[in-house]
Amino acid sequence: QVQLVESGGTSVQAGGSLRLSCDASGDLYIWSCMAWFRQAPGKEREGVARIVLGSRRTYYADSVKGRFTISRDNAKNTVYLQMNSLRPEDTAMYYCASSGSSGCPAAVIASDDYNIWGQGTQVTVAS
Repeated sequence: QVQLVESGGTSVQAGGSLRLSCDASGDLYIWSCMAWFRQAPGKEREGVARIVLGSRRTYYADSVKGRFTISRDNAKNTVYLQMNSLRPEDTAMYYCASSGSSGCPAAVIASDDYNIWGQGTQVTVAS
């Protein structure tokens, strides 16, 4: 059973950078996807970035494109989210998710495609 644990969330000033980590225990299917989602109070969960473990192909939501970078270290079973030029609207709980034994769609990051979730890590961006 794969388990995911996020870390790295904290408070930061607008314009700053953070790197989130998602450590996975257990075997991950090589062609599965790992994604980062976020949810701010009163808002719907938003998929912000995803990566295909076997190919490193990535996809980003328009809201973070050019500022966030998702990457993975397969040897460490860890996925990262590098967040630069942070804005107050990036404030949210950030969740890591895995598509388990399945792949994922190429051009969308939807919660329904992911069945393994971490507990979340809070990111707060002060203006």
